[in-house]
Amino acid sequence: MKIRKAVIPAAGYGTRFLPATKAQPKEMLAVLDKPMIQYSVEEAVGSGIEHIAVIVSRGKDALLDHFDRNPELEQFLREKKKTDSLREIERISALAEFHYIRQREMLGLGHAILQAEEFVAGEPFAVLLPDDIFDCPVPCTRQLITAAEEYQASVIVLGRVDAEGTKKYGIIKPHPVAERVFRVDDMIEKPGPERAFSDLAIIGRYVFTPEIFRSIRNTEPDSRGEIQITDAIKLLRQEQPVYGYLFEGTRYDCGDKLGFLKGSVSLALKRPDYQEEFRSFLKDLDL
Repeated sequence: MKIRKAVIPAAGYGTRFLPATKAQPKEMLAVLDKPMIQYSVEEAVGSGIEHIAVIVSRGKDALLDHFDRNPELEQFLREKKKTDSLREIERISALAEFHYIRQREMLGLGHAILQAEEFVAGEPFAVLLPDDIFDCPVPCTRQLITAAEEYQASVIVLGRVDAEGTKKYGIIKPHPVAERVFRVDDMIEKPGPERAFSDLAIIGRYVFTPEIFRSIRNTEPDSRGEIQITDAIKLLRQEQPVYGYLFEGTRYDCGDKLGFLKGSVSLALKRPDYQEEFRSFLKDLDL
């Protein structure tokens, strides 16, 4: 099972960040000096992905421009001898082969992934949600791909959550099969602590076999008319095993304002170019 392709859903309105997202895509909000979606793209490329399909909607032109060439800017930087900046923007446009697919109606994550069926062309593939930034010793998607290659099956990333987290994420019923690896025996979307099977939540990274598309097409929309990927995975389980992998590293939910702040601060403290000055600033705050 060689995984060369990834899908990044980026069609939503980003209403949790209004008014900042009224005129710019949420995925282009910068965490330090990089837009959120670039973290996902770099994680995918660092995991061996060669082709990336980004699911977009109207108003996402800035996202397309970010990963495209900008000859005028490159020439300006060249003339001003801003060599480091020039190298960086040239690197960004060469990260992967990008494909952009329009989702005309936003009908849930399952529906967004379904738009990439032709792009995937019968291969296993990864899905990365750009709201989530993972800081891991081995890229999170690479961890999933390794497990998928071993078990020849779909694998979803897991993280442990508290009682409040069971209200925000899909929760699995786990059957341990190896260190950090669980067979998914059942799952439930945002059950709350009383109905949760465990403290293991599905958090923003997936590797799917192509059979997931049939499961998505057979999934009934929920009460809001949306096709939930959790429901599609439950259908997939009826024909083949699905595994969960408890990733090693740290994850920041940057689709949430508080998570965005935590991610920005934590990642800034790891940046050698200004970590000491920033750390000194934080110590001097009257908290």
